[in-house]
Amino acid sequence: MATPVSKTKTISVYPKTMHPPKLLNLSNLDRQCPILMYLVFFYKPSPACMNLSVNSVFGSLKAGLEETLSVWYPAAGRLSLNNTNDGKLNLWCNNDGAILVEAVTQVKISELGDLSQYNEFFENLVFRPVFNGTFSDMPLVVAQVTRFGCGGYSLGIGTSHSLFDGPATFNFLCAWASNATMKGNSGLEQHKPVHERGTLLIDQIYGADGKLGGCKLSEVGSSNQENFVLRTFHLSGAMIESLKRKLFGEKRGSFSCSSFEVVAAHLWKARTKALGLRKERMVCLQFAVDTRNKMVPLLPKGFSGNAYVLASVALTAGELEEESHEALIEKIKEAKNSVTNEYVKAYIEALEAPQGTLPPLKELTLVSDWTRMPFHKVDFLHGEAAYASPLLPPIPQVAYFMQNPTESRRH
Repeated sequence: MATPVSKTKTISVYPKTMHPPKLLNLSNLDRQCPILMYLVFFYKPSPACMNLSVNSVFGSLKAGLEETLSVWYPAAGRLSLNNTNDGKLNLWCNNDGAILVEAVTQVKISELGDLSQYNEFFENLVFRPVFNGTFSDMPLVVAQVTRFGCGGYSLGIGTSHSLFDGPATFNFLCAWASNATMKGNSGLEQHKPVHERGTLLIDQIYGADGKLGGCKLSEVGSSNQENFVLRTFHLSGAMIESLKRKLFGEKRGSFSCSSFEVVAAHLWKARTKALGLRKERMVCLQFAVDTRNKMVPLLPKGFSGNAYVLASVALTAGELEEESHEALIEKIKEAKNSVTNEYVKAYIEALEAPQGTLPPLKELTLVSDWTRMPFHKVDFLHGEAAYASPLLPPIPQVAYFMQNPTESRRH
C-alpha cells in the first residue's frame, strides 16, 4: 500500500547567528521527561494558501526558524549526560540545529473529519527521529510541513520536554511564526526568552524541608495497562456554567470556583467510576501547576525552561464516589494553594533521589491545563489554524484542557 504522505525534503536548520558553544545546566524539572512532545497545526485551504507552493512555505518556515534559533539558541542544541556518572542530563548549546521536513499528500483535510478527534493519520504528519540510545544525536526541535491535496497545510512540530514546558513552547512557537510570516501574531503576547534556570537549579536550593502533599505511587499501586481511547469532549462556557448551577444550586452565588476546578473534579469522578475499581483502591488526581508566579523571587516572564510541578489529591475510590463536587473542589483548591516557594524547592530536591519509571497506573488521572495557551492562534501561514491537535501523550492517563477554536472565534 502506498504511503499516504510522501516526504520530499529533510534538512537541518541552524541559527542565523551562531552562539559560542556552552553548557546550560538543566533543573530537575527539565530532566523528568526528555522526549519530544508533538502538536499538529491544521490550516484549511484559503485563497491566500492556495497561491502558495509547498516550496515557498517551506522556505518561509526555514528562514523564520533560523531567525528564531538565533535567540532561542538552546533549541538548536543537544542533551548531554554528565561526565560524573550521575546519569543527569544537561543541555549542550552547540548549534547542531533543528530538523525541518517537507511533505505532500493527495489526501484532503476534509477527509480527516473532525480535527479535534485524534486520527492515526496524524502520525504521518510529524517527523519522529530514531532514538539510538544516544541523547547527543537527538534534535530538540523537529517540524514537518505537509501540503494536502486540497491546498491546505499542516505543520507538525515536536519539541523536547527537557527544553520547554507548555508556556515556553507557546512563546517559542509565537516567535517562530512571527519570524516566518514577518508580521505580528494576532496580538499574542511574547516575551524575550530567559534560558538560564537560575533559582530552579538544585545548588540554588537550601534547606528545603517542605513536605510534598498528595499520593505516593506505592499507595496507588500498579495495574495492567488498559487500551485507552483518546477522545475530545467539547465543553462550552455555557455548558460549564450549567454544570455549576446543577451542582451548587442556591449556593452558586456564595461558592466560588474556577472552570478548571469544577471540570477537573467532574472528570476525576466520571473517569474513576468508568474504571469500576474496588472501593478500597487508592485513586489520585494530579495536575500541573505553573510556578512562575510562585517562586521567590518570581521567575522572569520569558523563562524558557520547565516551571511546572504536580499537585495531588488522593482518596479511595469509595471516598471519591461519596464525596460531593463541592468538597472535591475544596481539596483541589487546597492542593493548588499548597504550591508555594517552599513546596517547589522540596519538589525539586525530592527529584534528586533515584527516579524509577512511572508504572502504568489506571488509578491516576493527570490534568494539564492549556487554556491560557491558545495554540490555534499561532499563525504560521495566513490566519489562525483550524485546530492544533496534540498527538498521543506519553502517559495515557493525561487529559489536556484546551481552548475551543470554534467558540473562541465567536467572541
